[in-house]
Amino acid sequence: MAGSPRPGGRVRSRSRPRSPARSKRSWPGADERRVSTGPVFIGAEIYRASSFGAHHPLAVPRVSTVMDLARALGWLAPGQYRTSPRARPEGLGIWHDPDYVAALMRAEQAQAVEVWTRERYRIGTSDNPIFPEMFRRPATGCGAAMLAAGLLRRGGVVHAPGCGTHHGLPDRANGFCFLNDLAIAILSLRALGIRRIAYLDIDAHHPDGVEHGFGRDPEILMVSVHQAGRWPRTGLAGDRGAGNVYNLPVPAGLNDSEFAHIRDALVRPLVAAFRPEAVILQCGADALAEDPMSRLMLSNNAHADFLHAVRPLAPRLLLTGGGGYNPWSVARLWTRLWGELNGLPMPTRLPPAARQVLRDLSWTRAGRARPPAPGWTDTLADPPRPGPLRREIRELVAMHRARLPQASPGPNVAGKAPGPG
Repeated sequence: MAGSPRPGGRVRSRSRPRSPARSKRSWPGADERRVSTGPVFIGAEIYRASSFGAHHPLAVPRVSTVMDLARALGWLAPGQYRTSPRARPEGLGIWHDPDYVAALMRAEQAQAVEVWTRERYRIGTSDNPIFPEMFRRPATGCGAAMLAAGLLRRGGVVHAPGCGTHHGLPDRANGFCFLNDLAIAILSLRALGIRRIAYLDIDAHHPDGVEHGFGRDPEILMVSVHQAGRWPRTGLAGDRGAGNVYNLPVPAGLNDSEFAHIRDALVRPLVAAFRPEAVILQCGADALAEDPMSRLMLSNNAHADFLHAVRPLAPRLLLTGGGGYNPWSVARLWTRLWGELNGLPMPTRLPPAARQVLRDLSWTRAGRARPPAPGWTDTLADPPRPGPLRREIRELVAMHRARLPQASPGPNVAGKAPGPG
């Protein structure tokens, strides 16, 4: 996700989240006791009918296209799809300040904010605009995070592409993120006794909101690969939190070969040594070469290979969306990852119904219609984008490799990671 800071009044941010609430009324995942026999997809129709506004980067359809494309491919078997509930205001209190939640709800109802509210909570700005579903849409993402935690109680895999709002802060909106569903996911897992969590973020922008809450928590491993110098301009390589934070601010032009080096030389051994009970993978699509909000040059093969590398490392996996502002590359990536989770072969050419879903998309940027490039409506897998392994990437990985623990005191996690459904 991305955005730009806005000046405002003095703000307070809690350094520690509240204890997770356990009320079934406030926590949609609390009574989810069924054990999944295969990957579960969480979606909602609210994403089809809402937009941040015609001139906002999030004007493009994303989650609804993934839902349509997966259905057109026949990739949603009976029982795999779950409709996301909407988190209740009291449930959001495990992370968010109640006064902020109330202000967000008032803004949605009034479709306007006072100057003080805009400056205090950063809502009603160009980044975090007023729109009809400005509370209900992010609250649906938080409900998906809570539901996912319940589904993962005894292990499994959940794909929630509507989640991924990693910039949200406890008491204000930030970088297109009104709420922080990833913080809610971590706290919801903890409410179930799942404490040792690896949070991996491969969005082009640093997850400043998640690090704000968990950057000094030794039971949360945090790894972020993001473009150096991009908003929010946090996540420096030397920021280590309580020793649990590994930030990799990479230069523009990051290619598949360099990403593979980061994955194999650092991330995989680091997560394996940490021995997590759960992995949360924020898989923003804005690191893809076609995205307008970064200057990274990855193909979606990089994301798929990363997913396969980390999936066996814990008995629970939550895969989320995140940034991504090109409607074709977002839909193709997140749909492809759902297929990868299910062990499905990638079609060399999409069937007619799936091609039509992609052909029906449109994208206007800077007042101009942007047609799809060749291949964007016919396939899911990108051509590989290899390249040289630059010195700055080698040095960044080597710096963090020197910190790798020899062993971790984590729990003995029984059982193997779940296989394809």
